[in-house]
Amino acid sequence: MSAIQGLVPEDLWRYFGEITRVPRESGNEQRIREYLVSTAKGLALPYRIDRAGNVLVFKPGVPGTDTVVLQSHMDMVCEKDAKTIHDFATDPIRLVRDGGWLRADGTTLGADNGIGMAAMLAIMGDASLTHPDLEMLFTVEEETGLSGASMLTGEFMTGTTLINLDSEEDGTFYIGCAGGRNTDIHLELSFIDPPAGLVPVQIMVTGLRGGHSGSDIHKGHGNAIRLLNRFLKSVQESTPLYLATLEGGTKHNAIPREAQAVVYLDEHALPKLNDAASSWNSIFARELEGIEENVNILVSRDTPPTGRVIVPTDTRKIFTMISLIPHGVLAMNESMDSPVTTSTNLAICRVKDHMLEVLTNQRSIYATSIQEASDTVRSIGEVMGAHVAQSGDYPAWRPQFDSRVLKKAREAFESLFGTPPRVKVIHAGLECGVIGERIAGLDMISLGPTVEQAHSPSERIHIESVARMWDLLVALLRAMAVS
Repeated sequence: MSAIQGLVPEDLWRYFGEITRVPRESGNEQRIREYLVSTAKGLALPYRIDRAGNVLVFKPGVPGTDTVVLQSHMDMVCEKDAKTIHDFATDPIRLVRDGGWLRADGTTLGADNGIGMAAMLAIMGDASLTHPDLEMLFTVEEETGLSGASMLTGEFMTGTTLINLDSEEDGTFYIGCAGGRNTDIHLELSFIDPPAGLVPVQIMVTGLRGGHSGSDIHKGHGNAIRLLNRFLKSVQESTPLYLATLEGGTKHNAIPREAQAVVYLDEHALPKLNDAASSWNSIFARELEGIEENVNILVSRDTPPTGRVIVPTDTRKIFTMISLIPHGVLAMNESMDSPVTTSTNLAICRVKDHMLEVLTNQRSIYATSIQEASDTVRSIGEVMGAHVAQSGDYPAWRPQFDSRVLKKAREAFESLFGTPPRVKVIHAGLECGVIGERIAGLDMISLGPTVEQAHSPSERIHIESVARMWDLLVALLRAMAVS
């Protein structure tokens, strides 16, 4: 039986099921774009595609109403467990019903933002709905830098109200978001042949939850790169070792779940290394109690030789630099509904060719705090003699508490559910910030169902909250068609 069989609203879930069978990693949106265009053609709805590859589908509504834009992004973060065999370029996502939740089998689910797309497609195909003129905006490459949104123009779309469907908390309206910047460090390394008599050993940190580097950064999830670095640095103090490889993390906007290194050491030191791993497993379990239940350091002698190792002076530089680079929440404001104001993510670390690459991402609702946080990371890299580059800047979305669409959404929510919604600023990047900068005068709001652990293979969506999102969206569009 299909994992989505019997779920409501039926059309929304049917479209979501179809979306999960289409490859759509960031930068590889051609097939999902073809699917969207084919659906629009099948419904006889006009569409257009801009130079970035964004798709806009028009659906007429009540005559004389102001056009409303519904917006979601096409791409998804493609993450999988180390033992999961899955090719995101060809394989469909395998869906699993888990009580009141839907998840994937060993990979990211793609509810971020596939569920938003599915809702828009269901609206496109439902002739019984009452709504204003609608423009359905599907953007590309949101997950790798908001690229599609950054290339929008006022000529491409005409609506002055935008409802973004990329939020992940049922019962919450977002009216602002953090901005961000990437700060990346490249440290040149020197190598030598592995000293005679030493053996290669693989050391891995696994079992962490990972998660979204914005919306999950305050939860204290372990960072696999930092944990591995702490372990290696500690071992090196008593056991001579040569670092050959180091790799952890896969995405700028994901907290690293796994990291691994290959080191060379005396074979007689292996029992001591295993004892150290056992001891540090206990330390990490205690430090992360109630947060990370499965953190584990694995030591394996079964690893092929690498042919080279990093010179000891550069290894010490690596361990020192990773220790210095901050990760996590940097500033909070408890007077706000979403108290995290500034954070940084130590996202990716890898030895590649003759270089150590360290990729980080800073976020804040304040441009000045993004500058301060990124300057801190830059300074650490420069002090260590590395080359530092900064890129991918995107603006914060400043809240408008007198928003007309917010007022309508509040009224629709209270009428449906009998309680007031939460209104927040999210500590994650939403395309609303970029779209609002590109197209002046937009009245915007973001809403969605409950999605947990986005950007990780633990991603799951609360099934009942999808029905609530649908009912709210239908009611909100109806209200905007009669006033």
